[in-house]
Amino acid sequence: MITVSSLTKAYKGNTVVNDLNFEVTPGIVTGFLGPNGAGKSTTMRMIVGLDEPTKGTARIDGKAYSEYKRPLEKVGTLLDAKWVHPNRSAAAHLRWVAAANGFSKKRVDEVLGIVGLSDVAGRKAGKFSLGMGQRLGLACALLGDPEVLILDEPVNGLDPEGIRWVRDFVRALAREGRTVLISSHLLSEMAQTADHLIVIGKGRLVANQSTHEFIKSTSEVSTVVRTDHIAEMKAALTEESVAFQEGKDLDGRPTLTIPQQESDWIGALAYSYGLRLRELSEKRPSLEDAYLRMTQEHVEYHASVEPEKTEASKTEPAGGRHKEKSAPESSAKENSEATGNAVRVQKEGDK
Repeated sequence: MITVSSLTKAYKGNTVVNDLNFEVTPGIVTGFLGPNGAGKSTTMRMIVGLDEPTKGTARIDGKAYSEYKRPLEKVGTLLDAKWVHPNRSAAAHLRWVAAANGFSKKRVDEVLGIVGLSDVAGRKAGKFSLGMGQRLGLACALLGDPEVLILDEPVNGLDPEGIRWVRDFVRALAREGRTVLISSHLLSEMAQTADHLIVIGKGRLVANQSTHEFIKSTSEVSTVVRTDHIAEMKAALTEESVAFQEGKDLDGRPTLTIPQQESDWIGALAYSYGLRLRELSEKRPSLEDAYLRMTQEHVEYHASVEPEKTEASKTEPAGGRHKEKSAPESSAKENSEATGNAVRVQKEGDK
């Protein structure tokens, strides 16, 4: 378990991490999200002792990272995949880290196989693609078979197959009872990977809840209706004081979008008024929708041009002010792991 308590970091009077408090529990994948400049990388660096907190503590199973005699057996990190010497082969790099930390050559071969680099183990790292570099960084993080994994943008540069592999792999590690903290800007992927989310903005905690609850609490479901009885459906919604938006589908047929109402309730309403529906579908928000809504006040840079509005959003809501209804009765990058490993390797060499 990772425990962060009152964690604060200031540089020359600029507070980049401000009184963070959270826990990362074993057995699930925890996503670490926030806009650029939010303090994610700095927080991760403080957890593994690469940056000293101005105030507060970061503990891994009750100890500071520096208190572990063999830290790579406790924590595996991927904070920067570019730190490898370009003229060193993947195998040579891993053997160097392994030798400095007391790991066997056999383990080097094992992790190369795990991340799919066995066939290119002799190739110089400088010839690797971005995705291959990420795989090498993951291999290094796995050398000690750690109980805790801290991964900063591990899918950066990977192709779809590689992204899916990382997703399945980290979820499998979590199922084994390990602690997994992972950051990513690919929100669609994070929605499939993370069970729990910690979101920060401008160094402060914004959200700390399950992925499902985060999406549910920050966004609204809406229902889209298409019917041959559009006027009657509008009248029924107006009668029930339910707001709606008029629009058209891709074929130009009229539709109604009803915010904040689930399809079961709308279907029951149509049934109670004797109206047959051609389409009844829910539009549920994505993690991206929820994230952008939650962090809009914490973004450092804002675009000056707004996205073009959709046809439905241009239409003024009709039917009066929406109010909740019960169902009708008719229904139911910093420098990183490289620096980190280099620091650790140097310490081992000094002993």
